[in-house]
Amino acid sequence: MEIARAAAALFVRQGLRATRAEDIAQAAGIAPRTFYRYFASKEEAVAPLYAAGAQCWTQAVREAPAALTVPEALRHAVHHTLTPGAGVSASSWEWVRTLIRLADASPALRKVWAEVCQASEGALAEILAERLSPPVEASAAPRDNVADPARIPPHLRFAAAVAGAAVRVAVESWATTTSSPTGPDGPAALALHNLEALGDFGWGEEGQALSPNDRT
Repeated sequence: MEIARAAAALFVRQGLRATRAEDIAQAAGIAPRTFYRYFASKEEAVAPLYAAGAQCWTQAVREAPAALTVPEALRHAVHHTLTPGAGVSASSWEWVRTLIRLADASPALRKVWAEVCQASEGALAEILAERLSPPVEASAAPRDNVADPARIPPHLRFAAAVAGAAVRVAVESWATTTSSPTGPDGPAALALHNLEALGDFGWGEEGQALSPNDRT
């Protein structure tokens, strides 16, 4: 993560084009060959930072109280990860803004961002499968792992993609502006608006929970 932070600091301070992999290695206190042991390019160096934010979001969905519906769990996660001070500090959100803008201008960095978002959707699909799977009695034999990606039904993959897009578009839209990360134009407010706009979208609840066939 230290390499990722060093890369992000240089990208923010002097721009992506002016930053070399060797500069990142020097800032991180490592040899260039060590840098290339972990990353194939300078753009890939910030992938851990992108991934950390995405993981905070998906983990917040996982840790949302079990009694919450999926829409409620998603809103819970937004409040706990996209609100400055709750998940990321206000100053860190300014870094996020710059890194998202850089990704919009750089095909190589945009590819890194897209790969992180895709991985996040996969993780969210597994989490939705876990939340919607019927509880197992304490005396029952262990069931198959419903989080196995090959066992996630298509409707939950789609639901995860929709939820992921609602949050991703909110963050990307906010990053194009000069709005504060707090308030009605911040990423949390925009994400909540996007989720609300989905209306009665089916999240796999109310009879759509995993059936035995979905788990085999």
